[in-house]
Amino acid sequence: MDKEQLTEIREAVQAVCADFPGEYWRELDRERAYPTEFTRAMTEGGFLGALIPEEYGGSGLGLVAATAILEEIHRSGCNAGACHAQMYTMGTVLRHGSREQKQRWLPGIASGDLRLQAFGVTEPGSGTDTLALRTSARLENGEYVVNGQKIWTSRAEHSDLMILLARTTPREEVGRRTEGLSVLMVDMREAPGLSITPIRTMMNHATTQVFMDDVRVPAENLIGEEGQGFRYILDGMNAERTLIAAECIGDGRWFIDRAAAYAGEREVFGRPIGRNQGVQFPLARAYASVEAAALMVADAAEKFDQGLSAGKEANMAKLLASEAAWEAAEACVQTFGGFGFAEEYDVERKFRETRLYQVAPVSTNMILSYIGQHVLGMPRSY
Repeated sequence: MDKEQLTEIREAVQAVCADFPGEYWRELDRERAYPTEFTRAMTEGGFLGALIPEEYGGSGLGLVAATAILEEIHRSGCNAGACHAQMYTMGTVLRHGSREQKQRWLPGIASGDLRLQAFGVTEPGSGTDTLALRTSARLENGEYVVNGQKIWTSRAEHSDLMILLARTTPREEVGRRTEGLSVLMVDMREAPGLSITPIRTMMNHATTQVFMDDVRVPAENLIGEEGQGFRYILDGMNAERTLIAAECIGDGRWFIDRAAAYAGEREVFGRPIGRNQGVQFPLARAYASVEAAALMVADAAEKFDQGLSAGKEANMAKLLASEAAWEAAEACVQTFGGFGFAEEYDVERKFRETRLYQVAPVSTNMILSYIGQHVLGMPRSY
Protein backbone atom coordinates (compact mmCIF):
# COMPACT_ATOMS: atom_id res chain seq x y z
CA MET A 1 0.00 0.00 0.00
CA ASP A 2 1.49 3.33 -1.06
CA LYS A 3 1.68 6.55 0.94
CA GLU A 4 -1.17 8.20 -0.96
CA GLN A 5 -3.56 5.34 -0.17
CA LEU A 6 -2.61 5.44 3.50
CA THR A 7 -3.22 9.19 3.55
CA GLU A 8 -6.70 8.64 2.12
CA ILE A 9 -7.44 6.07 4.84
CA ARG A 10 -6.20 8.42 7.55
CA GLU A 11 -8.32 11.29 6.26
CA ALA A 12 -11.39 9.06 6.09
CA VAL A 13 -10.89 7.98 9.71
CA GLN A 14 -10.41 11.59 10.78
CA ALA A 15 -13.70 12.51 9.09
CA VAL A 16 -15.59 9.87 11.10
CA CYS A 17 -13.86 10.82 14.35
CA ALA A 18 -14.77 14.48 13.85
CA ASP A 19 -18.36 13.51 14.67
CA PHE A 20 -17.26 12.24 18.10
CA PRO A 21 -15.57 15.15 19.89
CA GLY A 22 -14.31 15.30 23.45
CA GLU A 23 -17.78 15.94 24.86
CA TYR A 24 -18.96 12.58 23.56
CA TRP A 25 -16.11 10.69 25.23
CA ARG A 26 -16.33 12.64 28.49
CA GLU A 27 -20.00 11.76 28.87
CA LEU A 28 -19.28 8.08 28.26
CA ASP A 29 -16.39 8.22 30.70
CA ARG A 30 -18.60 9.63 33.46
CA GLU A 31 -21.21 6.94 32.95
CA ARG A 32 -18.74 4.14 32.12
CA ALA A 33 -20.87 3.59 29.03
CA TYR A 34 -19.99 1.77 25.81
CA PRO A 35 -19.49 3.92 22.65
CA THR A 36 -22.16 2.18 20.61
CA GLU A 37 -22.60 5.03 18.12
CA PHE A 38 -18.86 5.32 17.51
CA THR A 39 -18.46 1.58 17.00
CA ARG A 40 -21.39 1.59 14.58
CA ALA A 41 -19.90 4.47 12.61
CA MET A 42 -16.52 2.75 12.37
CA THR A 43 -18.22 -0.45 11.20
CA GLU A 44 -20.32 1.34 8.60
CA GLY A 45 -17.19 3.07 7.35
CA GLY A 46 -15.65 -0.35 6.72
CA PHE A 47 -12.78 0.24 9.13
CA LEU A 48 -13.45 -2.62 11.55
CA GLY A 49 -13.64 -5.04 8.64
CA ALA A 50 -10.33 -3.83 7.24
CA LEU A 51 -8.52 -7.15 7.70
CA ILE A 52 -11.40 -9.31 6.43
CA PRO A 53 -10.88 -10.44 2.79
CA GLU A 54 -13.14 -8.88 0.18
CA GLU A 55 -14.70 -12.24 -0.63
CA TYR A 56 -16.21 -12.20 2.88
CA GLY A 57 -17.39 -8.60 2.71
CA GLY A 58 -14.34 -6.89 4.18
CA SER A 59 -11.83 -4.44 2.77
CA GLY A 60 -9.05 -6.98 2.33
CA LEU A 61 -6.39 -4.64 3.71
CA GLY A 62 -3.26 -5.54 5.64
CA LEU A 63 -1.84 -4.68 9.02
CA VAL A 64 -0.14 -1.54 7.70
CA ALA A 65 -3.56 -0.09 6.87
CA ALA A 66 -5.04 -1.34 10.15
CA THR A 67 -2.31 0.39 12.17
CA ALA A 68 -3.05 3.64 10.32
CA ILE A 69 -6.75 3.33 11.22
CA LEU A 70 -6.17 2.78 14.92
CA GLU A 71 -3.47 5.41 15.15
CA GLU A 72 -5.75 8.05 13.64
CA ILE A 73 -8.61 7.14 15.97
CA HIS A 74 -6.39 7.87 18.93
CA ARG A 75 -4.70 10.92 17.43
CA SER A 76 -8.19 12.35 16.89
CA GLY A 77 -8.85 12.13 20.63
CA CYS A 78 -11.11 9.08 20.36
CA ASN A 79 -10.45 5.60 21.76
CA ALA A 80 -10.43 2.34 19.84
CA GLY A 81 -10.54 0.16 22.95
CA ALA A 82 -14.23 -0.50 22.36
CA CYS A 83 -13.68 -2.07 18.98
CA HIS A 84 -10.03 -2.88 18.27
CA ALA A 85 -10.36 -6.53 19.33
CA GLN A 86 -12.36 -7.18 16.19
CA MET A 87 -9.16 -6.49 14.27
CA TYR A 88 -6.63 -8.42 16.29
CA THR A 89 -8.80 -11.46 17.01
CA MET A 90 -9.49 -11.72 13.30
CA GLY A 91 -6.09 -13.25 12.64
CA THR A 92 -6.98 -16.44 14.52
CA VAL A 93 -9.98 -17.06 12.27
CA LEU A 94 -8.29 -15.89 9.08
CA ARG A 95 -5.15 -17.97 9.54
CA HIS A 96 -6.49 -21.07 11.25
CA GLY A 97 -10.24 -21.22 10.64
CA SER A 98 -11.76 -23.50 8.01
CA ARG A 99 -13.38 -22.07 4.89
CA GLU A 100 -16.78 -23.02 6.28
CA GLN A 101 -16.07 -21.14 9.51
CA LYS A 102 -14.94 -18.06 7.62
CA GLN A 103 -18.07 -18.13 5.50
CA ARG A 104 -20.23 -18.57 8.58
CA TRP A 105 -18.78 -15.72 10.65
CA LEU A 106 -16.82 -13.20 8.59
CA PRO A 107 -19.58 -11.67 6.39
CA GLY A 108 -21.68 -10.89 9.47
CA ILE A 109 -18.69 -9.43 11.30
CA ALA A 110 -17.80 -7.26 8.30
CA SER A 111 -21.35 -5.92 8.02
CA GLY A 112 -21.71 -5.32 11.76
CA ASP A 113 -24.55 -7.81 12.13
CA LEU A 114 -22.26 -10.04 14.19
CA ARG A 115 -19.92 -8.64 16.82
CA LEU A 116 -16.59 -10.31 17.60
CA GLN A 117 -15.05 -8.20 20.36
CA ALA A 118 -14.32 -10.67 23.18
CA PHE A 119 -11.08 -12.59 23.67
CA GLY A 120 -11.14 -15.05 26.57
CA VAL A 121 -7.59 -15.99 27.53
CA THR A 122 -6.49 -14.53 30.90
CA GLU A 123 -7.61 -16.15 34.16
CA PRO A 124 -7.49 -14.95 37.80
CA GLY A 125 -5.16 -17.73 38.92
CA SER A 126 -2.70 -17.69 36.02
CA GLY A 127 -2.48 -14.13 34.69
CA THR A 128 0.28 -13.93 32.08
CA ASP A 129 1.18 -17.60 32.62
CA THR A 130 -1.22 -18.72 29.90
CA LEU A 131 -0.08 -22.35 29.97
CA ALA A 132 -1.34 -22.60 33.57
CA LEU A 133 -4.94 -21.72 32.69
CA ARG A 134 -7.56 -24.04 34.15
CA THR A 135 -10.66 -23.48 32.02
CA SER A 136 -11.46 -26.89 30.57
CA ALA A 137 -13.34 -28.05 27.49
CA ARG A 138 -14.39 -31.72 27.43
CA LEU A 139 -15.65 -33.24 24.18
CA GLU A 140 -18.97 -34.99 24.74
CA ASN A 141 -21.48 -36.10 22.07
CA GLY A 142 -20.30 -33.65 19.44
CA GLU A 143 -20.03 -30.69 21.85
CA TYR A 144 -17.34 -29.24 24.07
CA VAL A 145 -18.51 -28.79 27.65
CA VAL A 146 -16.68 -25.75 29.02
CA ASN A 147 -16.10 -24.97 32.69
CA GLY A 148 -13.97 -22.19 34.10
CA GLN A 149 -13.49 -18.48 34.54
CA LYS A 150 -11.84 -15.71 32.53
CA ILE A 151 -10.89 -12.23 33.70
CA TRP A 152 -10.12 -8.96 31.92
CA THR A 153 -12.28 -10.14 29.05
CA SER A 154 -13.07 -6.72 27.67
CA ARG A 155 -16.26 -5.95 25.74
CA ALA A 156 -17.86 -9.33 26.56
CA GLU A 157 -21.15 -7.56 27.32
CA HIS A 158 -21.08 -5.98 23.87
CA SER A 159 -20.02 -8.96 21.80
CA ASP A 160 -21.94 -11.80 20.17
CA LEU A 161 -18.91 -14.06 19.77
CA MET A 162 -15.90 -14.80 21.97
CA ILE A 163 -12.66 -16.48 20.98
CA LEU A 164 -11.90 -18.76 23.92
CA LEU A 165 -8.70 -20.56 24.86
CA ALA A 166 -9.39 -23.64 26.97
CA ARG A 167 -7.60 -26.81 28.01
CA THR A 168 -8.82 -29.86 26.10
CA THR A 169 -6.09 -32.22 27.35
CA PRO A 170 -4.88 -32.26 30.99
CA ARG A 171 -1.38 -30.88 31.49
CA GLU A 172 -0.10 -34.17 32.85
CA GLU A 173 -1.13 -35.97 29.65
CA VAL A 174 0.60 -33.78 27.04
CA GLY A 175 4.03 -34.42 25.58
CA ARG A 176 4.99 -30.74 25.48
CA ARG A 177 3.91 -28.01 27.87
CA THR A 178 2.62 -25.88 24.97
CA GLU A 179 0.16 -28.57 23.86
CA GLY A 180 -3.32 -29.40 25.10
CA LEU A 181 -4.94 -25.97 24.68
CA SER A 182 -7.56 -25.36 22.01
CA VAL A 183 -9.36 -22.36 20.53
CA LEU A 184 -13.15 -22.35 20.43
CA MET A 185 -15.55 -19.80 19.04
CA VAL A 186 -18.27 -19.30 21.63
CA ASP A 187 -21.58 -17.84 20.52
CA MET A 188 -22.52 -15.96 23.67
CA ARG A 189 -26.07 -15.43 22.42
CA GLU A 190 -26.64 -19.18 22.72
CA ALA A 191 -24.62 -20.13 25.79
CA PRO A 192 -26.66 -21.21 28.83
CA GLY A 193 -24.34 -21.39 31.83
CA LEU A 194 -22.30 -18.35 30.77
CA SER A 195 -22.46 -15.24 32.96
CA ILE A 196 -20.65 -11.91 32.77
CA THR A 197 -19.69 -9.57 35.62
CA PRO A 198 -18.41 -6.06 34.80
CA ILE A 199 -15.21 -4.77 36.44
CA ARG A 200 -15.08 -1.04 37.07
CA THR A 201 -11.59 0.32 36.35
CA MET A 202 -9.75 3.65 36.31
CA MET A 203 -10.60 4.06 32.62
CA ASN A 204 -13.76 3.35 30.64
CA HIS A 205 -12.68 0.02 29.15
CA ALA A 206 -15.80 -2.18 29.45
CA THR A 207 -13.83 -5.09 30.90
CA THR A 208 -15.38 -8.08 32.67
CA GLN A 209 -15.12 -11.48 34.29
CA VAL A 210 -16.72 -14.37 32.42
CA PHE A 211 -17.94 -17.47 34.25
CA MET A 212 -18.70 -20.71 32.40
CA ASP A 213 -20.62 -23.54 34.03
CA ASP A 214 -21.17 -26.48 31.64
CA VAL A 215 -21.35 -24.17 28.63
CA ARG A 216 -21.85 -26.25 25.51
CA VAL A 217 -19.99 -25.30 22.34
CA PRO A 218 -20.50 -27.25 19.08
CA ALA A 219 -17.42 -29.24 18.05
CA GLU A 220 -17.62 -27.52 14.67
CA ASN A 221 -16.62 -24.28 16.47
CA LEU A 222 -13.14 -25.64 17.17
CA ILE A 223 -10.69 -23.41 15.29
CA GLY A 224 -7.79 -25.29 13.78
CA GLU A 225 -6.45 -28.47 15.34
CA GLU A 226 -7.31 -29.55 18.87
CA GLY A 227 -4.43 -29.07 21.26
CA GLN A 228 -2.61 -26.46 19.15
CA GLY A 229 -4.46 -23.40 20.40
CA PHE A 230 -1.55 -21.87 22.27
CA ARG A 231 0.42 -21.59 19.04
CA TYR A 232 -2.57 -20.00 17.28
CA ILE A 233 -3.01 -17.43 20.03
CA LEU A 234 0.69 -16.54 20.03
CA ASP A 235 0.52 -16.08 16.28
CA GLY A 236 -2.33 -13.61 16.67
CA MET A 237 -0.58 -11.74 19.47
CA ASN A 238 2.00 -10.30 17.07
CA ALA A 239 -0.83 -8.52 15.27
CA GLU A 240 -2.40 -7.48 18.57
CA ARG A 241 0.80 -5.93 19.90
CA THR A 242 1.46 -4.08 16.66
CA LEU A 243 -2.07 -2.68 16.56
CA ILE A 244 -1.98 -1.60 20.21
CA ALA A 245 1.40 0.02 19.56
CA ALA A 246 -0.22 2.03 16.76
CA GLU A 247 -2.85 3.27 19.21
CA CYS A 248 -0.02 4.37 21.52
CA ILE A 249 1.54 6.33 18.66
CA GLY A 250 -1.80 8.04 18.11
CA ASP A 251 -2.04 8.88 21.82
CA GLY A 252 1.52 10.20 21.87
CA ARG A 253 0.91 12.45 18.90
CA TRP A 254 -2.37 13.69 20.42
CA PHE A 255 -0.59 14.64 23.66
CA ILE A 256 2.23 16.41 21.84
CA ASP A 257 -0.09 18.25 19.45
CA ARG A 258 -2.22 19.49 22.34
CA ALA A 259 0.70 20.42 24.59
CA ALA A 260 2.68 22.23 21.89
CA ALA A 261 -0.36 24.28 20.91
CA TYR A 262 -1.17 25.11 24.53
CA ALA A 263 2.45 26.05 25.26
CA GLY A 264 2.33 28.59 22.45
CA GLU A 265 -0.91 30.16 23.69
CA ARG A 266 -0.65 30.07 27.46
CA GLU A 267 1.10 33.13 28.88
CA VAL A 268 2.60 33.38 32.37
CA PHE A 269 4.91 36.17 33.52
CA GLY A 270 4.13 38.04 30.33
CA ARG A 271 5.29 35.47 27.78
CA PRO A 272 4.24 32.09 26.30
CA ILE A 273 5.26 29.21 28.53
CA GLY A 274 6.59 27.41 25.44
CA ARG A 275 9.51 29.85 25.45
CA ASN A 276 10.81 28.15 28.58
CA GLN A 277 13.17 25.24 27.99
CA GLY A 278 11.67 23.49 31.01
CA VAL A 279 8.45 23.20 29.03
CA GLN A 280 9.95 22.92 25.57
CA PHE A 281 12.57 20.22 26.11
CA PRO A 282 10.33 17.49 27.63
CA LEU A 283 7.94 17.90 24.70
CA ALA A 284 10.78 17.79 22.19
CA ARG A 285 12.17 14.63 23.79
CA ALA A 286 8.72 13.01 23.89
CA TYR A 287 8.22 13.89 20.22
CA ALA A 288 11.51 12.19 19.32
CA SER A 289 10.52 9.09 21.32
CA VAL A 290 7.11 8.84 19.65
CA GLU A 291 8.52 9.26 16.14
CA ALA A 292 11.22 6.64 16.76
CA ALA A 293 8.63 4.18 18.11
CA ALA A 294 6.45 4.85 15.06
CA LEU A 295 9.24 3.53 12.83
CA MET A 296 9.29 0.27 14.77
CA VAL A 297 5.51 -0.04 14.49
CA ALA A 298 5.76 0.43 10.72
CA ASP A 299 8.52 -2.19 10.51
CA ALA A 300 6.47 -4.72 12.49
CA ALA A 301 3.34 -4.17 10.38
CA GLU A 302 5.24 -4.45 7.10
CA LYS A 303 6.93 -7.69 8.13
CA PHE A 304 3.58 -9.13 9.25
CA ASP A 305 1.97 -8.25 5.92
CA GLN A 306 4.87 -9.89 4.08
CA GLY A 307 4.32 -13.11 6.01
CA LEU A 308 7.66 -12.81 7.77
CA SER A 309 8.36 -13.56 11.41
CA ALA A 310 7.52 -10.39 13.31
CA GLY A 311 7.71 -11.46 16.96
CA LYS A 312 10.78 -9.37 17.73
CA GLU A 313 9.48 -6.29 15.93
CA ALA A 314 5.94 -6.55 17.33
CA ASN A 315 7.18 -6.83 20.90
CA MET A 316 9.65 -3.97 20.54
CA ALA A 317 6.99 -1.82 18.87
CA LYS A 318 4.62 -2.38 21.79
CA LEU A 319 7.37 -1.67 24.35
CA LEU A 320 8.66 1.50 22.73
CA ALA A 321 5.29 2.92 21.71
CA SER A 322 3.64 2.41 25.11
CA GLU A 323 6.58 4.05 26.89
CA ALA A 324 6.75 6.91 24.37
CA ALA A 325 3.01 7.57 24.75
CA TRP A 326 3.38 7.70 28.53
CA GLU A 327 6.36 10.06 28.23
CA ALA A 328 4.23 12.31 26.03
CA ALA A 329 1.34 12.08 28.49
CA GLU A 330 3.56 13.14 31.39
CA ALA A 331 4.94 16.08 29.41
CA CYS A 332 1.43 17.12 28.36
CA VAL A 333 0.10 17.14 31.93
CA GLN A 334 3.11 19.14 33.11
CA THR A 335 2.57 21.63 30.29
CA PHE A 336 -1.10 22.11 31.10
CA GLY A 337 -0.41 22.29 34.82
CA GLY A 338 -3.62 22.38 36.86
CA PHE A 339 -5.74 22.48 33.72
CA GLY A 340 -4.35 19.05 32.81
CA PHE A 341 -6.49 17.64 35.60
CA ALA A 342 -9.64 19.42 34.44
CA GLU A 343 -12.07 17.11 32.68
CA GLU A 344 -12.95 19.58 29.91
CA TYR A 345 -9.46 19.49 28.38
CA ASP A 346 -9.54 15.69 27.87
CA VAL A 347 -5.92 15.39 28.99
CA GLU A 348 -6.74 13.54 32.21
CA ARG A 349 -8.96 11.07 30.34
CA LYS A 350 -6.33 10.29 27.73
CA PHE A 351 -3.69 10.17 30.50
CA ARG A 352 -5.61 7.37 32.23
CA GLU A 353 -6.30 5.55 28.99
CA THR A 354 -2.73 5.44 27.72
CA ARG A 355 -1.31 4.21 31.04
CA LEU A 356 -3.01 0.86 30.46
CA TYR A 357 -0.74 -0.11 27.59
CA GLN A 358 2.39 -0.65 29.67
CA VAL A 359 0.43 -3.32 31.54
CA ALA A 360 -1.88 -4.86 28.96
CA PRO A 361 -2.01 -6.52 26.60
CA VAL A 362 1.34 -8.00 27.73
CA SER A 363 3.33 -6.11 30.35
CA THR A 364 6.60 -4.32 29.75
CA ASN A 365 8.52 -6.86 31.84
CA MET A 366 7.21 -9.79 29.80
CA ILE A 367 8.38 -8.08 26.62
CA LEU A 368 11.82 -7.50 28.11
CA SER A 369 11.93 -11.19 29.10
CA TYR A 370 11.01 -12.15 25.53
CA ILE A 371 13.76 -9.98 24.08
CA GLY A 372 16.31 -11.27 26.58
CA GLN A 373 15.54 -14.93 25.87
CA HIS A 374 14.39 -15.13 22.27
CA VAL A 375 16.32 -12.26 20.70
CA LEU A 376 19.51 -12.05 22.76
CA GLY A 377 19.69 -15.78 23.54
CA MET A 378 19.99 -15.43 27.31
CA PRO A 379 18.62 -18.00 29.78
CA ARG A 380 14.88 -18.05 30.44
CA SER A 381 14.14 -15.68 33.33
CA TYR A 382 10.84 -17.15 34.57
